[in-house]
Amino acid sequence: MQIGVETSRAVDNKRVFVIDDDEIIRAALQFMLHDENETHELTDVAAALRKSAQQGAPDIILLSEGILRQHGMTLPLTLKSHFTLVKLILVTNNKTQPLVTTALQQGIDAVLLKPLTVEATRKLVDRLLGRSTRSVIPIFAG
Repeated sequence: MQIGVETSRAVDNKRVFVIDDDEIIRAALQFMLHDENETHELTDVAAALRKSAQQGAPDIILLSEGILRQHGMTLPLTLKSHFTLVKLILVTNNKTQPLVTTALQQGIDAVLLKPLTVEATRKLVDRLLGRSTRSVIPIFAG
């Protein structure tokens, strides 16, 4: 099912890795992004490295807070040294916690807050990919 897909983005073929230890969040993010991006769900960093060796480096990695905690605060720098042009998005519940501040200092490019929405997720990914983002003004009939 395609939700508000722009054809030019669907053929742009940007590669997105979703690395999360939560199966539901991984599936939700993959569903939100797969229409306009080549999106892969991965359970850990080792799987991402194997996938990139098979199919090429990602343009964006959405990284869960749990994976970051598991691997330590050097993970963003490690990923950036392995995938030189990658943009990193931290998926978290709370933007004000110290972990987020440290992660941003260590190479995370942006933060995606839960609860996840299609609009916010796509807009952030598009912005980091350098795609134009449109502002939508809702019209309420009343």
